[in-house]
Amino acid sequence: MDAQGHGRDGDIDPADQWVFDPNTGNYELRLDPAGETAAAAGPHDAAPRSTGRRRAPEPEPRGRRRAAGKQEPEKAAAPASRRKPKPKKSKTKKALYWGSGTLAFVLVGGSAAAYFVYQHLNGNISKVDIGENNAAVTDGPMNILLIGTDRRDGKGNTGYGDAGSVGHADTTLVMHVSGDRTNATVLSIPRDMITDIPDCPTVQKDGTKKIIRGEQEARFNTSLGQEGRDPGCTMKTAEKITGLNITHFMMADFNAVKSMSTAVGGVDVCLAKDIDDPKSHLKLKAGKHNIKGEQALAFVRTRHSVGFGGDLDRIKLQQQFLSSMMRKMKGNGTLSSPSKMWGLANTATKALTVDTGIGTVDKLVSLGQALGKVDLKNMTFTTVPVVDNTDGATVLLDQTKAEPLFAMVRQDVSLTDVKKQEKAAKDKQAARLKGPKADAAEVRAKVLNGSGQTGAAQETLDWMQNIEGMPLTSNGGNAPADLEKTTLEYAPNQADQARRLADSMGLPASAMKEGTKDAAPRAEMTLTLGADYKGAGTPISAPAKAPKDIQKVEADDKNVCAK
Repeated sequence: MDAQGHGRDGDIDPADQWVFDPNTGNYELRLDPAGETAAAAGPHDAAPRSTGRRRAPEPEPRGRRRAAGKQEPEKAAAPASRRKPKPKKSKTKKALYWGSGTLAFVLVGGSAAAYFVYQHLNGNISKVDIGENNAAVTDGPMNILLIGTDRRDGKGNTGYGDAGSVGHADTTLVMHVSGDRTNATVLSIPRDMITDIPDCPTVQKDGTKKIIRGEQEARFNTSLGQEGRDPGCTMKTAEKITGLNITHFMMADFNAVKSMSTAVGGVDVCLAKDIDDPKSHLKLKAGKHNIKGEQALAFVRTRHSVGFGGDLDRIKLQQQFLSSMMRKMKGNGTLSSPSKMWGLANTATKALTVDTGIGTVDKLVSLGQALGKVDLKNMTFTTVPVVDNTDGATVLLDQTKAEPLFAMVRQDVSLTDVKKQEKAAKDKQAARLKGPKADAAEVRAKVLNGSGQTGAAQETLDWMQNIEGMPLTSNGGNAPADLEKTTLEYAPNQADQARRLADSMGLPASAMKEGTKDAAPRAEMTLTLGADYKGAGTPISAPAKAPKDIQKVEADDKNVCAK
């Protein structure tokens, strides 16, 4: 190679010889076709041509004298015809190199500054077509299903008993992110909870669709793998239980736990007592530990040596593990280190299986950016409330505690005290519920059914007239379109009637839609039932606080120790 940067054939551009090494996260100068490289350069040294940096000339042969006045070789410009213009990165790839969101690839969906090779990571991602192709990110609240499967085939999944199992929904969490991105609630669904599994349309390998028949009174974990059910079936089962609209799933197996815990440099956990579990092979003394690989997998699988030795106590360990992993990713310099970020992103994309709606790197980055806005101090893990079943091996949903909890999640009520944005606007909205209330007999309203439930308007009307004493109400039939939320539209001079109806139905302040002009003396208000309608007499509004005694773990709590 001569001082002008031309190779032996005279047309090699030295700037084209800088090669990205994924093992180091740096660029290296490839000096010859045989692969010899110079010392590794940092990422900002990757393009010598664009920085204006001059390359030192090669030493002259001994005895040769430079002609007087001749231009220095290192200052000579290469012929314009031989220097191809450097293509500009697309906006998409710029965002992928330095954008945020890679931690959304992991089980708990955090956020990060990402530095990776787009095509390589894209090829890592495994996808399942569940027949829905939802947008990666939507306005308003988002719900994502996180599944840990106990499948025993594939790399790193063998040797754990039950050989050849296609896998169950062994660990399942529904991650709800609030519409304003200030908080998140993660619901753990016990694998042994008895529930009804709905019919599930699945996409076969040849592209055809097949309906997998549902099952009544089955264990929740059979919603995946059994009878050919895919993660879409688990999504539908979780939706039926919680009443939430779930748009995406992320699924990990045993090997994913091992590889991800290793990629982040280990996960910090705490035990209140010694554990020696021969079934999971976890053996740890009481106190704090940093675990990864096989030991991390043993930790999230163990249950016989904690609490009462059941799945509910294992869920607490898993919540502690995931919370700690999130804190580790945001606090150990991984997100600011290109080489660490490369290793984490490469591992994560290999470890997870996702739906087609988030089946590319750019879509996962977009999702990660949205999820990453949530402060960990406002993220709460909780377990769906259950009671013991009579057989001693399974549990049943505790409707009394579960429904208020689900209502809070559906209506975006945080389980932590969050300082909400736009507080003045929210206070003004809440004020609509305060003030004098008309007598029930004076309430005039027509009821429209936008709930998607047949007969909801008539059911509500009968309750209003016969139970609440509101004879001046009527059935307005079906709404023009189904609504997610129930609304009450009224005029300023009907505010006292609106407050009475809101009090009877348990309407939240957000349901109150006050107009700007007064109505005629006998005009009716319009009550439109939405998907949050759960039956006549059942309050629409979620409680302000979670039910007492539900199990909770806050993601930023570093002092949680398993007992």
